[in-house]
Amino acid sequence: MLELAILGLLQESPMHGYELRKELTAKLGAIRAAISYGSLYPSLRRLQAEGLIAEATEAPPASPEDVPVLTSRRGRVVYKITAEGKERFAELLGQTGPETYEDAGFGVHFAFFARTDQATRLRILEGRRRKIEERREGLRDVLGRAASRLDAYTLELQRHGLEACEREVRWLEELIANERSGRAPDAREDHHNDSPTPPGAGAKEQERP
Repeated sequence: MLELAILGLLQESPMHGYELRKELTAKLGAIRAAISYGSLYPSLRRLQAEGLIAEATEAPPASPEDVPVLTSRRGRVVYKITAEGKERFAELLGQTGPETYEDAGFGVHFAFFARTDQATRLRILEGRRRKIEERREGLRDVLGRAASRLDAYTLELQRHGLEACEREVRWLEELIANERSGRAPDAREDHHNDSPTPPGAGAKEQERP
């Protein structure tokens, strides 16, 4: 999923590694997108070796204040997507399957839904709904069979998980209905009061004390 995220961001504009890390966090959420330099830079080197991205050296910053943390005054490497990278990005956008229904995969794909065709969006949304419905039924089964054996805090955690699943299923059903009718998601502020943040797109979705 990191490959899809990197190529998608570089298709928007060239960036150096520091900017990519910031944009990954901003687009996918601070917790799920806690991309370390240890995982980001090997991915950039691999994509470069495969010809999917290329690099150019940015001019040194004019003053020390312009230098991000963990970088130097020397020119920074700026990465840009290649024609082959754009083809690969389009290929990744069109993929559907179990990995696109999991939390991280769904979050990354959802972040680029504006550039995904309607049929693919529907398949991913429906697959995600099935995944969350299975998770919901598993939690209901636990609560139905073992609630009396759980301590109060574990029981509350299970209930919280069930409520989160129920909210996400409602949210997914609304998105699916919109897709089938050709409408974009409603952007009204009150629309999201009972809807979860897409996994990977928010720093602390569904968190409560």
